[in-house]
Amino acid sequence: MTDPWSLEEELSRMVARVGVYLAHPRPGSFNHALFDAVVEELRSAGCEVVTHDLCAEGFDPVLGAGETETVDAVPVPPDADVASHQAELATLDALVFVHPNWWGMPPAVLTGWLQRVLVPGVAYKLATAGGEPVGLLRATRALVLNTSDTPEAREREEFGDPLERIWSACVLPYTGVTEVRRVVFRTVTGSTAEERDAWLERVRTEARRLANS
Repeated sequence: MTDPWSLEEELSRMVARVGVYLAHPRPGSFNHALFDAVVEELRSAGCEVVTHDLCAEGFDPVLGAGETETVDAVPVPPDADVASHQAELATLDALVFVHPNWWGMPPAVLTGWLQRVLVPGVAYKLATAGGEPVGLLRATRALVLNTSDTPEAREREEFGDPLERIWSACVLPYTGVTEVRRVVFRTVTGSTAEERDAWLERVRTEARRLANS
């Protein structure tokens, strides 16, 4: 006989509320296909999914002067859009970011989202001098999906894989996310339909892995 408490615990572990964020301005891009595939698979796995196409939504990435104070609280009342993102972020169990590699960085709209939304008092708590900050996010898992036209060996050996450092060292651990998985699809320019189909299947596998971890 199945233990109902064990079943309830397993379901609570598997079924999560996931935020999926897309940062690519061109409709019909392969990033959009990745976004659609991961959202569909997460929902099929039983996750509650909230989605944001940041470019299509017109998210303003420009950080205002009043938003730059590094204190243990939100320094100025955020505008309605930022406040909505911050409130929603507090309800998420996992995060997914989909974006291209542009100059070794996320697109400006996503960089601005990080700077405006992941502020002290919302995403982390500043520590005393010499101490480590304390992450405040409920989310402990993240999946980052990148497209690139740079061969893997060159990305790693010549450039030091800056996106890996950004996500896995500089941003997500700061907020309390302890499990960061990043998958890169390359090279996109010149790729075949068969290659892209295989990449989309890989994304579905990664989405299932996130949902069931």
